Amino acid sequence: MKPTNAPETPATQFLQQHGADYSSHLYAYEEHGGTKVSSRELQVDEHSVIKTLVMENESAKPLIVLMHGDCKVSTKELARQAGYKKIEPCKPEVANRHTGFLVGGTSPFGTRKKMPVFVEKSILELPRIYINGGRRGYLVGIAPTELLRLLEPQIVEVALKG
Repeated sequence: MKPTNAPETPATQFLQQHGADYSSHLYAYEEHGGTKVSSRELQVDEHSVIKTLVMENESAKPLIVLMHGDCKVSTKELARQAGYKKIEPCKPEVANRHTGFLVGGTSPFGTRKKMPVFVEKSILELPRIYINGGRRGYLVGIAPTELLRLLEPQIVEVALKG
């Protein structure tokens, strides 16, 4: 089902190709506003707005981490659970190259390169999540179970509050 006012992005094309049930949510993007802005604009709890973070391991191999908007990632714990020596965030231009999306509009769906995806376990307990649809100022609402089906992520527990 394609919402009428939804932008066409590699992420929405991916969702449509895989028969995902999702809703579209456009909002006024603010530079460096992050999930605080999108949760306020959509009037949803920031905990249910999911960040798509592009990181890399010690060999500069990219990976995606899906995390609650109101939490940070323990990269040390993520490296341990993922079996790497270390993990750190990619520079924005490197993340853009890997995903094909601009930072602030990064979606885990329809990325340029296939990368391992890691999802915070507690995200899967939410009834509905809001995650980037491949453009700044555009989120898609989706059931967390769809993440499992579409991305086959590794489930981790690496959230740090605030």
